[in-house]
Amino acid sequence: MKRDLFLVAFAMATWGLGEGIFRYFEPLYLQELGADMLAIGGILGIIGFAMASAHIPAGYISDRLGRRPMIYLAWIIGTIAAFLMAFAPNLISFVIGAALYHMTAFVSAPLYSYVTAARGKLSVSRTITLISASFSFGEILGPLIGGWIGENYGLQRNFIVATGFFIISTLMILLIRSQPVEKDIDLSRFSGFDTLRTKSFIQFSLIIFLAMFCMYLPQPLSQNFLQNERGLDLVQIGILLSASSVGIVFIELVLGQINARKGFLISHLAIAIFSLLLWRGNNYLLFMIAYFLMGSYRTARSLSTAQSRFLVKANNMGLAYGVLETIMAISAILAPPLSGLLYSYNPSLIYSSSLPLIGFSLLIAWRFLPKKDFQVLEG
Repeated sequence: MKRDLFLVAFAMATWGLGEGIFRYFEPLYLQELGADMLAIGGILGIIGFAMASAHIPAGYISDRLGRRPMIYLAWIIGTIAAFLMAFAPNLISFVIGAALYHMTAFVSAPLYSYVTAARGKLSVSRTITLISASFSFGEILGPLIGGWIGENYGLQRNFIVATGFFIISTLMILLIRSQPVEKDIDLSRFSGFDTLRTKSFIQFSLIIFLAMFCMYLPQPLSQNFLQNERGLDLVQIGILLSASSVGIVFIELVLGQINARKGFLISHLAIAIFSLLLWRGNNYLLFMIAYFLMGSYRTARSLSTAQSRFLVKANNMGLAYGVLETIMAISAILAPPLSGLLYSYNPSLIYSSSLPLIGFSLLIAWRFLPKKDFQVLEG
């Protein structure tokens, strides 16, 4: 199993490197293709819808037919979609390619199910945060490379280079071994969605939805804010994005060692500081600190997934992860259009408005998230 975890980590790091080259520059490239801020917010919402649409089916299928086929499918589709984005002749073609690419986020449920089953003696939270950190480790260099390529050769070239890294990552992920499909022990009690219709899982899901929406709201147009309102160039923005990836790796590894609930609450505070520094900050060092702390958003997602494992049976783990990923992805549908609307009225509103919302979410999470770890349901 250690071999498979290593292969997944290596493939994730390589994919993170490729994605880091273009992903955070997407709003800037959309602007180059002729989209205004309202349109960019709407497009990012469409992309978020694409991300949300496939999580539950992918999780359900991975529980019933196996995790590895869904992992293979995501890697292959993602590589093809990156190629389509690289050579898209216009805005509409690019959006189609981007929606297809981001739809492959459905890999989260089968992938996290796969590594959870292969984790050996590692805890669930430690395993998931380590795999997520591997992806983020690759992302550290991605924005630096992407900023340099975009500044010197144009942002379209970023997608071409990224596709090459995706091909390498795909070849690596194809080497992972299959896992046995979990079997239902008692179909009358633990079958499909029935295992998710509990008060604890529903309450948990609502808390996560609120948290992800509030923490994501200040993020989608931050690169545009720094370029348009603070005068930063692509190289400078790339350095900030790399700082964010460093922050993800550091925060994942640190918070992954403590109680998942505490780590989730700390992530709220970090994103609040991120918003405050971008809103009131007036120098590059403060922006660097802000982007480092922005990495806590990714950690909050990982810790959410880890906590949900304790609420479901192993034979429906993929479905549960898929449902939770869908809930978190819905925040990526709703937050960008609102962010675009706020930006078009007053750019700084995306930060000043998010702060009280993050504070409210923090209070809800502190009050209603279970204060003790759940006992894992076996099956």
